[in-house]
Amino acid sequence: MISLKQSKVSDIVSKKFKFLWGNPLFLSWFVTFLIFLILLGMLSLSGFFYLFIERPLMWMFFVGITFIMLFLIFSRLIFERVRLIYKNIIEFKSNKKHSWLITYDALKKAETDVENWINAKTKEIAILKETEKYRREFIGNLAHELKTPLTTIQGYVLTLLDGGLYDDSINVKYLKRTVQNIERLMSIIHDLDEITKLEKGLTNLDLKNFDLYPLIIEVVELFEKQLLDKKISIKNSISPHQVIVLADYTKIRQVLINLMDNAIKYSDANSTIEIEADQINDRYLIEITDHGMGLEPEEIPRVFERFYRTERSRSKVKEGSGLGLSIVKHIIEAHGQTIHLRSAPGIGTTVSFTLAQSKI
Repeated sequence: MISLKQSKVSDIVSKKFKFLWGNPLFLSWFVTFLIFLILLGMLSLSGFFYLFIERPLMWMFFVGITFIMLFLIFSRLIFERVRLIYKNIIEFKSNKKHSWLITYDALKKAETDVENWINAKTKEIAILKETEKYRREFIGNLAHELKTPLTTIQGYVLTLLDGGLYDDSINVKYLKRTVQNIERLMSIIHDLDEITKLEKGLTNLDLKNFDLYPLIIEVVELFEKQLLDKKISIKNSISPHQVIVLADYTKIRQVLINLMDNAIKYSDANSTIEIEADQINDRYLIEITDHGMGLEPEEIPRVFERFYRTERSRSKVKEGSGLGLSIVKHIIEAHGQTIHLRSAPGIGTTVSFTLAQSKI
């Protein structure tokens, strides 16, 4: 109890001392007193102490002038400048004009606020640098994705103009390949437009209750040829009427198509793609797992970025806009849900996302 009281007393004394030390009036009197004591000591040592006794008014005038000069120095040259700096920082942070005066306890407060402001600006600069890095990579990836079909189209068109148009063995074939690359360009532009609308909130969701099972069957049937070509089997653990969700049917169809397309592209031949669902409170967790090349741990955080592909995936898969997973992420987040990916090299990848349970 005694130690607690002593602690409180020491805190009070410390605060009072800090207040006085930060007060220009106190500082002026303190420094004036020190100067006066030094002069008295010098007069005593030099034998002129009688001047202090014979001319008290002169010393009073000297003390007064010294005090006023010191007060002006401390108040105007130091504290006013500190207050001005602090006031400018406050106005900059709040974007409002402040006409109030800051107390003389401002030195410590200004120091703390400036330190916090510097930390905030440092974080902001780091975010801006990361954003700039992402922007450069995005432009580079976009240029790469557009350059490939454009270069191919240019090659076919120039060949046709150089006489190939009249060569029946290649003219129709080259025109068909040109159309295919034009369709790829249109797919990239459509996907970019879709992402932009999702990011800006321009896409209105048509939320309805529906059974996920028939939709999964429909999507799987769309990829029947690709599945047969790679001899991939589908293991669907979802039963009819098991998973009734509240979502936008068209958007979730797009999600499933994009995820199934990715799973087939990166799956090994003669492997299995697994589709599962679990109920977690008022949501369903949907998982699509492939058994293919997988991802390195450092690659996983970036898989939902626009156009992001690993070097291995670029060499293995040529088709696609590179925007599939980014669109999936934006659609799921537009529903107020979450999406997650886990993967291991040589084992495969699982994409998990949640959907709201039907209210019926």
